[in-house]
Amino acid sequence: MAPPILILNDIHLTFGGTPLLDGAELSVSQGERLCLVGRNGSGKSTILKIAAGLIEADRGERFVQPDSTIRYLSQEPDLSGCETALSYVVAGLAPGDDPYRAQYLLERLGLTGQENPANLSGGEARRAALARALAPAPDILLLDEPTNHLDLPAIEWLESEIKESRSALVLISHDRRFLENLSRVTVWLDRGITRRLDKSFAHFETWRDDILEREELDRHKLDRKLVAEADWLRYGVTARRKRNQGRLRALQNLRRERREQRKVTGNVKMTVAEGVTSGKLVAEAKGVSKSYDKRAIVKDFSIRIKRGDRVGIIGPNGSGKTTLLNLVTGLLPADEGSLRLGANLQLAALDQKRDTLDPIWTLSDALTGNGGDTVDVGGTYKHVVSYMKDFLFAPEQARTPIGRLSGGERGRLMLARAFARPSNLLVLDEPTNDLDLETLDLLQELLADYAGTVLLVSHDRDFLDRVVTSVIADDGAARWTEYAGGYSYLDSQRKSRAQEKPAAKTPRRKAAGKDNGKPKPKSKSKSKLSFNEQYALKTLPGTMEKLHADIATLQKKIADPDLYARDPAAFEAAVGGLKAAQSKLDEAEEQWLALEMLKEEIESD
Repeated sequence: MAPPILILNDIHLTFGGTPLLDGAELSVSQGERLCLVGRNGSGKSTILKIAAGLIEADRGERFVQPDSTIRYLSQEPDLSGCETALSYVVAGLAPGDDPYRAQYLLERLGLTGQENPANLSGGEARRAALARALAPAPDILLLDEPTNHLDLPAIEWLESEIKESRSALVLISHDRRFLENLSRVTVWLDRGITRRLDKSFAHFETWRDDILEREELDRHKLDRKLVAEADWLRYGVTARRKRNQGRLRALQNLRRERREQRKVTGNVKMTVAEGVTSGKLVAEAKGVSKSYDKRAIVKDFSIRIKRGDRVGIIGPNGSGKTTLLNLVTGLLPADEGSLRLGANLQLAALDQKRDTLDPIWTLSDALTGNGGDTVDVGGTYKHVVSYMKDFLFAPEQARTPIGRLSGGERGRLMLARAFARPSNLLVLDEPTNDLDLETLDLLQELLADYAGTVLLVSHDRDFLDRVVTSVIADDGAARWTEYAGGYSYLDSQRKSRAQEKPAAKTPRRKAAGKDNGKPKPKSKSKSKLSFNEQYALKTLPGTMEKLHADIATLQKKIADPDLYARDPAAFEAAVGGLKAAQSKLDEAEEQWLALEMLKEEIESD
């Protein structure tokens, strides 16, 4: 293995109170690809800043191989002092670096290079900073959330660019697919210390869970030993014996060890205040179109969204994803076409820009509505501090202005506000921004169990694959198309179509020329649905409707707060019945969808 070119050894740093870093270590060799993972607030960005030489640790050693070059991408880059975005990127080049690469990278990231840095949005400034970090081809790249504000094409381009680079990499990201595709080593920062796994991020969660289980077992053993020693202290200690005095000192050391143990940060306790059951039809758009300043955003778009659907919307930045979302939900009038919304809709929304958050509000004001000390969570009043704890806010943060919260904290606050409102339709515009991996897991589980309908805009490929049942994708020229399944299925469909198009032209050219008189081979595609398939297609809607009714009945039964105390067996039976009914519904919906797609394919031939 090549010798390290960057070493952080026994790094300690405290900003008052509990140490942020308590002996953390990091070692990077030439060409090595590391991802640095940990909870929000664990100190990942701080370690990157120490590695870049931007801040100094209280104690510890930083070593960089002489003549090695390091480039660091900050979450909040400073472009002041530069006339254009291009001059900012070029200023980061060393003598001998290719100046044309700066222009190339800016264009690939959606900038011309002539933009005034003072007029750039936060996302555009980060793109310029990313170009500045990549342009010199440094020995070590330190990237802090490089995919923030990038759309899917840009994220996939950045992946390929980094893969082709010879630079060593230390990467912080909440994009699972990005981490899995780029990392070869995983460094876990937890409670001030680092642990290293010489495998990619794909293996991280199993490894982490094993460590936490062993820690819990060790803590349990320590607690049992403390109980036994405390019992001896009460009944068996004899002050005159030196051996007993040694055992007493050992007990004091055990107590100190137990007291100084740092527990794992708790998980967010997300719950959605579910409203009444909506009608089977949630929204139906027919031939909807929308333009701004003669620029078409949506052309002739049609969709039918039913209760329980989870629909993802993807496309490049500026393509009109949010506009499409507002059209489908009736928040924005269409220029052409019609929209029909279902009955009993209760909408809860999370906006991407978080414009509804006033930076001078306190955290408590944002949750309570500028008054009182309770939060209305679906008709049940809960103390604001208790509700804050559910989303990992400390009690002392109640009076903290929103403007001083981190990006991850603002993201959790938006979720807390949206989920307190009774709803049967969740509209989430980039909900995964700035959330750590554990919180993303819980959000995914919550959406999977949500009885209502979800409309979701996201650039997170893994999150889309885990959550949505269909995807609306931008096919260019303001045309939007719905595809069954998640992002990976959409990607495979598009790739197969691209491969099929050239192959489809060859037989036509041959047919136009010489005819050998040979009979044409019969098409292998089906000419019609089988009897069983036709019967299933006819009966499945009724089956799904009955399952929906069964699920609603069971949910109502389980919602009875006295049921468990009155009849535990009935409660368990209802929970088991609900899981079974939901599983049957999922299978029926998948079968119906597959048959509908097959029917459309046959009819189009």
